Amino acid sequence: MAIFEGSGVAIVTPFFEDETIHYEKLDQLIDFHCENGTDSIIICGTTGESPTLSEEEHMQVVKFAVERVRGRIPVIAGTGSNATRTAIDMSREAVEYGVDGLLLISPYYNKATQKGMEAHFTAVAREAKAPVILYNVAGRTGINIEATTIANLVRDVDNIVGVKEASGNISQVAKIMSLTDGKIDLYSGNDDQIVPLLSLGGKGVISVLANVAPQETHDICELFFQGKVKESAALQLKALPLIDQLFCQVNPIPVKKAMNLMGWECGPLRMPLTELPPEQTEKLAKAMREFGIQIQK
Repeated sequence: MAIFEGSGVAIVTPFFEDETIHYEKLDQLIDFHCENGTDSIIICGTTGESPTLSEEEHMQVVKFAVERVRGRIPVIAGTGSNATRTAIDMSREAVEYGVDGLLLISPYYNKATQKGMEAHFTAVAREAKAPVILYNVAGRTGINIEATTIANLVRDVDNIVGVKEASGNISQVAKIMSLTDGKIDLYSGNDDQIVPLLSLGGKGVISVLANVAPQETHDICELFFQGKVKESAALQLKALPLIDQLFCQVNPIPVKKAMNLMGWECGPLRMPLTELPPEQTEKLAKAMREFGIQIQK
């Protein structure tokens, strides 16, 4: 059984103006998602600015999320690293805190061969002893996890159960599903490709859009699961202008601005991320309004 089906939010990490973590605000966001259709919380992913969190902060945020969700929906922790030992240590700690699954990005910058990635993910999964979703996003890591590598891992390691596919390559996604005989939990890593991946047997999406439109992102998936493919596709297409603006700069720059425009007061970004310029903020606000999201300021 999949860790979750539907819409998993890659949740932002709110900060105070001094850039310390705003736990009270995170608590409010968690309640918001639990009450508005989100099917899973993915904590400390890229959208949560994990690259700028210290390891101590990272694990504190994971622990806090598990405690505050209180089993209402699954919690998946981003615990990947380009150092295998670090990924193992963080993954084991997250499992001790009670996460329902782990999201492991492929090693970045130092990269790895396909065999190296097989060894990396196998080592982390076997030590962590929790369901693992691989995260394939070559645009950030500089290396693609090939379909054959994913198929080998799913076949050989019992607790590697899924993949967040953000390559944008539908042919690769189809090959993954073919090589695994569909026996993999497939999640879209791109908000503009939810329906295409669901059509290939996907379980849902790990979403940036869900931060600002949790119910609608859930509904894209739920309508599809109910066989209402036309309605699901229509909602996917309606969301495209907003999705385009949420990715007009490096994620999570636009989505954090969107949260602040909604009045969430999620605070600043940590450098090297910088604030969205005024002209792009205006376009983002316009797309939000046209989608039906109320702007507070």
